[in-house]
Formats: sequence, C-alpha cells, structure tokens
Amino acid sequence: MSHSNGPRTGRPPVLAPRGMVCTPHYLASASGLDALRRGGSAVDAAIAANATLCVVYPHMAGLGGDGFWLIAGPKTGGVQALEASGPAALAATRDYYRERGCTDQIPARGPLAALTTPGAVDGWRLAHERHGRLPWASLFADAIMYARDGMAVSRSLADWLAADATILRQFPDMARIYLPGGRPQREGARLMQAGLADTFEQLAASGARAAFYEGPIARRICDALGPVGSPLRPDDFARYQARWVSPIATTYRGHEVVQMPPSTQGFAALQILNLLEGFDVAGWGDGTADYYHHMVEAVKVAFADRDEWLTDPDFVDIPLETLLSKDYAARRRKLIDAGQALAADQIEPGLRYGARLDRRGPDGDTVYFCASDADGLVVSIIQSIYHDFGAAVVGGDTGVIMQNRGSFFSLDETHPNRLEPGKRTFHTIIPAMMLKDGKPVLAYGTMGGEGQPQTQAAMLTRLVDFGYDVQQAIEAPRWLMGRTWGMASRDLWLESRISDETARELRLRGQPVKMVGRWDGTLGHAQAIRIDHETGLFEGGADPRGDGAAMGF
Repeated sequence: MSHSNGPRTGRPPVLAPRGMVCTPHYLASASGLDALRRGGSAVDAAIAANATLCVVYPHMAGLGGDGFWLIAGPKTGGVQALEASGPAALAATRDYYRERGCTDQIPARGPLAALTTPGAVDGWRLAHERHGRLPWASLFADAIMYARDGMAVSRSLADWLAADATILRQFPDMARIYLPGGRPQREGARLMQAGLADTFEQLAASGARAAFYEGPIARRICDALGPVGSPLRPDDFARYQARWVSPIATTYRGHEVVQMPPSTQGFAALQILNLLEGFDVAGWGDGTADYYHHMVEAVKVAFADRDEWLTDPDFVDIPLETLLSKDYAARRRKLIDAGQALAADQIEPGLRYGARLDRRGPDGDTVYFCASDADGLVVSIIQSIYHDFGAAVVGGDTGVIMQNRGSFFSLDETHPNRLEPGKRTFHTIIPAMMLKDGKPVLAYGTMGGEGQPQTQAAMLTRLVDFGYDVQQAIEAPRWLMGRTWGMASRDLWLESRISDETARELRLRGQPVKMVGRWDGTLGHAQAIRIDHETGLFEGGADPRGDGAAMGF
C-alpha cells in the first residue's frame, strides 16, 4: 500500500495477479509481458526483455556483456544464483598490455578494452534450460524485429549518443551504426541495426553454444578485433560457460536479503544493511539530515572493506563469513559519528589484504530488471556492458558491442584485482532479492555502478522502515556517495528535490555535498516487484529517471 508521507508523482505502483515485468525501457517490458501472456515463465520473460534491451538500450546492455541472476519460487529450493560473467582471455596477461604500451592501466575504450569473454548469452541458456517454458527461438522475435526494422531512439539513448559522440567517432563501425550522417540521432529518430538482427537470428535458430560461443559469431568477433589488439580468441568463447553459484545473505528487521557473491560487490550491500540495522532508521524520518548522513556513513564504512577485498574469489580467499557477521558490523558501526562525516578515502578496512582498489570513474552503465509469474517464480537480473557503449567497438559485422569490464583490472602485480588470464574482475552490478519466511517478497535493483548498493539500501529502508510502496521507494529523492562520471573526488551527490536546509545541515557535518537535477539518471534507474503472498498480487514499480515501465496482467 502507498504511504501518505511518501512521494507522489502521479505514477502509481502497478498491481496485477498473474505476472509482472519491470524494466528500464517500455519496449523491453512489453516483450517480457508478451512472453508471460504466451504462457512463459518469469525466466522466459526476463530473457525476452533482456534481448530487447540489447537492441533498444545499446548504451547499457548487449550481447557482448555479462549478467547476474537471482531466481526463487516454490520449487527452487531457496534462491538460485546464476553467474554469467566472463573471465579475461587466456592471452590477456599483464605483459601483453605492457608490450602494447599500457603501463599504468588498461584503456577504457577500443579493442584493448575488449578482453573478457561475454557471459550474458550463456546465462540465458542455463536459466532457460532450468526454468524456461517457451521455445528458445520464440524469445528473440521482438529483438530481431526492432533491430531489423528499427525502433525509436529513447530519451536516455539520445542523451548518451550526444554525450559520447566524440568517442563513437573514433571507431568507424560504431559511428556507422550510431551516428548515421556523422551526427547523433535525436529522440524519436529511427535506429536500425541490421548486423545485430542477423546475429539474433542465428542465436535464435542455433542456440547459445552452437551460434555464439562455439560457432560463427565468436569467430567473426575475434577475426575482427584480434588483429587490432583484443586478446580474445575463439577458444576463450568455446571454453566459457556460465555457472550456478551459492548466493550470500544477511537479515534486516526479520527479512532475509540475498545478493550475488564475489566477484560482485553484493557483500558491500549486505554490510550496509548490517550497519543500518543497529540504528533507529524509522525514527530519523525520510528526507532528514540524520537519515542521509547515516546512510552515507554506512556506505563509506562498507566500501572500505569492499575496496580492500573485492575480486575473483577463485584467486583471493575473501573472508566473507567475518565481513558479513553481525558482530563485525557492531564493531564497525562505532566508526559512525552522528555529528561528523568520515573522510571516505581515509577509512581503514576492518580486515587487511594489503592493497586497496583504485576507484576509477565513470563506473558504468547497466540495466536492472525483474519479472514474476503466476506460479510464483521471481527473477531479479542485471546485465551490463560496463561503460556507456562498453569498449565502443563492434565485433565485426555482428553488431555486437563488446563490454570493457576488463579495463577495471589492475596492472599492479600486488593488487587483489590484478589482471590474470582466466580471472573475473571486480563487478559493480548486483541484483537483489528479499525473502520473508523463506518466500520471495521483493526483487529489486538498479543500474549505477558505485551507486547500486546505495540505491538498494535507500529502496529497502523506504519499504521496510518507512512503509512506502515500490513506486514511492523508487521515486524518493536519491543520493550517491562516490566518484561518478569521470570526477576525481568522492563527493555526496544529492538530487535537488532534497531541501536546501537538509543539504546545509549535511555540509555542516562535513559531507562533501554537490547538487544534481531533480530526477537525475546518473543516480540510477531502479525497478522492483513486491509480492503479497496473502492477496496473490504483484506490485511493480519502474524508475521515472529512465525510460522504463512496470507492466502486469
């Protein structure tokens, strides 16, 4: 139910009894809803929605990226976690990059940035094998149509085409597709991606393994990018498989909150909740300086551990049991002073590894979306090509934009996230799920790199502590503590709907406040579905900061 004190913009939560899909683009939500109406599962809906997102949101999603899934329902035996995150190519050594003039860091754009195997498509395969009901080929009809016949450029895509035009012009294949006539297309213009349509048709007809990973798509990508610097080879694609992993969890006020394990920052999101649980969040009241100050301080403390430890757990033994314990949170909570801000870059981690992550911005663009069906299956999924337009290179004639997630690896041999062949890098992207008495009651998440654990904490406190509905929790004024969009400093960004007096009080407490727009998309596009097991209704919400929609039936 809505809360009388929560924000209202005229967009109510969507209530429906049989199924729900929430994505950051209305056409993707419609694709997912169509899958549900045809008798598909929530997983079918998620794949169909993701495929459409790869076409209509090419700056944030794509076949060349990674994905992470949380799936739960009456027959899943708890929450199932699917990691579809590709490792570094076997040829991607630190020497490989030094020999090509990269001594400090891996370039964020260009063929050298395309060094990790795309994982998302094999994640679709695994999820569909376990939970799909519709034929595989039928899930890509909308994506093929929009790529072949064209779709209208949305507001978000138009903004990013304009912002990244200089980058896109450096790479002829990208410019040919996304800057026709040499200029970025405006909102409402028709964008066609014939190569991507061909790739989707092959994927639909032959499947993920035969078409993408062990077949012509991988070969064409590598044949195009290998000679100009990418270390990816067809064997890297053929060797890769997505995998089911064990999720991690904590409790928050009687609920179980579930996240992906490393190499994602999911444990930082859980640490934030552990820290907040020791405070009277409801007593502060939403929108107050006390609320924002404590939320931000909890983020700073959690990020100190994240930056110390987060990398591929196959290469570093991460002490998760300690980091997620309530006793550890109680000790770390003592660092938080209600009247004075901590200096974010000077907080020592509670446990030492020896070398901390350097945080480079921007932190990436992503799509978060969720789906539920009449059988009670709930999916929380996130997919990304990392930066806006990823590495800004297309894999030959495939139309596939390659992710640049591997550019976050360090070339420092002592660094926990140092580049090594076959290693997965630090991932910011995290889907989330909340359970009550073992049943999923909330699927939620957002895009926004470093802001993801923060926005998740904001949504959860506004739902659990303040009693908002999902749309109110999504729309409430947002903050972001951290470096974003290439900024050198770690500031506290506040949407300007937060009052001047609250911003002033935060500055008096030492917070490095910077104001942004009233509805600023750089602070994330969040979606959520809440499940009421008593009424059998799904309550969906989508973020007005993006182009999304919650759709149910």
